[in-house]
Amino acid sequence: MSNLDRQASPTVCGGRGFVVAEPVRELLSPRRVQLGESTEVRRLLPNLGRRMVGAWAFVDHYGPDDIADEPGMQVPPHPHMGLQTVSWLHDGEVLHRDSLGSLQTIRPRELGLMTSGRAISHSEESPRVHARFLHGAQLWVALPGAHREVQPHFQHHTDLPEVTAPGLSATVILGALDGAVSPGTTYTPIVGADLTLARGAETRLPLEPDFEYAVLSMSGETAVDGVPVVPGSMLYLGCGRSELPLRAESDAGLLLLGGEPFEEEIVMWWNFIGRSHAEILQAREDWASGARFGEVHGYAGNRLAAPDLPPTPLKPRGRVR
Repeated sequence: MSNLDRQASPTVCGGRGFVVAEPVRELLSPRRVQLGESTEVRRLLPNLGRRMVGAWAFVDHYGPDDIADEPGMQVPPHPHMGLQTVSWLHDGEVLHRDSLGSLQTIRPRELGLMTSGRAISHSEESPRVHARFLHGAQLWVALPGAHREVQPHFQHHTDLPEVTAPGLSATVILGALDGAVSPGTTYTPIVGADLTLARGAETRLPLEPDFEYAVLSMSGETAVDGVPVVPGSMLYLGCGRSELPLRAESDAGLLLLGGEPFEEEIVMWWNFIGRSHAEILQAREDWASGARFGEVHGYAGNRLAAPDLPPTPLKPRGRVR
């Protein structure tokens, strides 16, 4: 999914100096962003108070939206570099096309994983005949320096491992959780899991103390480590946890995101992740000139134009804790 913000500003993220090394309960409120004509998303990362969670660098939550009489998601061809996109649905379908020639409909609880490497472009849209409701999350994972130039590729996985406990079912989207390992390709120690909780469930989920974590509420009423987390909000949990207490006040859905703190400082602007202002500027020029990112065939519409890029490079961030 694209960042369609026409006022996009570069953001400096990453670096272990900005990680909370102990357990915390930091509730993050979303910023509402219009995505095309009929889809509004709630943007949780990057956030004014929190830029990354492990290698997770971008989190949008959307829906549930009634699109029975609407076109639904319509995101024209746009570029990516330096990251992986993770498409995850609870309701509806998204048709993915990319410059490699991939054409895939992604359905609920199926993993659509696109690794941009040096450069790729893609589009996302609701099929012409689509389900009434659209509900899901779009996430980006930053690629570490050693793998930024990896060959672009797209993966679609329909059979994902699960972890179960009384009142809990957890689908492992990326990485590993309690011994269950996703087939999706990863480049840093990471975890992404979809948690389904039954009303009244009270359980503890095993965690890795060296990871930092956050929980995004997709639906229902849940207390995460005693903190009520309403749909569309995210609780940052810091590091140093070996387990996570969960209590469901209703049937509920959550996304658990975590990973080893991302060591490198990155620059994120529009749909690019790089290491310098000059690298981001070059990517913008390459997209404008038609070089490097390839072409998406079959989308009924024009590709996205890049917004203006501020001319002055960002200074490194100061320490926040």
